[in-house]
Amino acid sequence: MDANEILDYCLAKKGVTETFPFDNETLVMKVGTKMFLLMPLEKQPLSINVKTDPEWSAELREQHPQITGAFHMNKTHWNSVLTDGLKKDLIFKMIDQSYELVFNSLTKKAREEIINS
Repeated sequence: MDANEILDYCLAKKGVTETFPFDNETLVMKVGTKMFLLMPLEKQPLSINVKTDPEWSAELREQHPQITGAFHMNKTHWNSVLTDGLKKDLIFKMIDQSYELVFNSLTKKAREEIINS
């Protein structure tokens, strides 16, 4: 899996924008005004940070050594994921959950604006 696949997958979701709020190499994907994925473009192997349900985060970390608590983020909710060795469908499932969790945390007005755009 490469960065372009992840970027295309994210951009296909409603209301998603790509930004570089921290530096020129850390891509941040947002839904509305909130981030749901971070991807350092210069880092190899490819890694992403995504938000997942805390219970699922614990399961993922037990089952996959490539998944750990995300550095500089709330480790209960955010995972750092080295994509090497993980199935594409698992990576997409984590991205989907991250998007949904963040989308659902938006105000009702913001969610409706995204849905109706």
